[in-house]
Amino acid sequence: MKITLAEIKDVPEMVKLINGAYRGEESKKGWTTEAEMVAGDLRINEESMKVLMQTPGTVFLKYCNDDNKIEGAVFLQKRGQKLYLGMLSVLPFLQTKGIGKKLMAAADLYAKEQHCSAVFMRVISVRNELIAWYEKQGYYKTGETEPFTDGIFGTARYAIEFVVMQKEL
Repeated sequence: MKITLAEIKDVPEMVKLINGAYRGEESKKGWTTEAEMVAGDLRINEESMKVLMQTPGTVFLKYCNDDNKIEGAVFLQKRGQKLYLGMLSVLPFLQTKGIGKKLMAAADLYAKEQHCSAVFMRVISVRNELIAWYEKQGYYKTGETEPFTDGIFGTARYAIEFVVMQKEL
């Protein structure tokens, strides 16, 4: 098992992983699904992922098994002296196996290498067990909230917002 930087050639597999972890019927096999909160099967598409991968200060880390198949991934973007962490994704049938924790540890290491003072993220406010999991990883709610904006990657089924969580390094 290894964690490395994702490359453009990984985009189709990464898009399938991220969408399967968050949306649609496949996501309901795991505990990180947004399917009941957000209508739509896409969390990201190939075009958007390619744009993100080519944005300065942005990387995706991928977790591969011994057969070099991607089982997990995370989006990281340096924003000032902090690192934004998003789209932490693990194949639904492998969730609870420690892959997410390994990706989080790799994100912390990457943030330190980039001389960041903290890592922050946005989490849908009603995802209490996910927020609790992040708190166990050392994150705390900052008190900031951001609106959930409907768009090409989903429509909220009811009023939801994001809470901002952060971890000091």
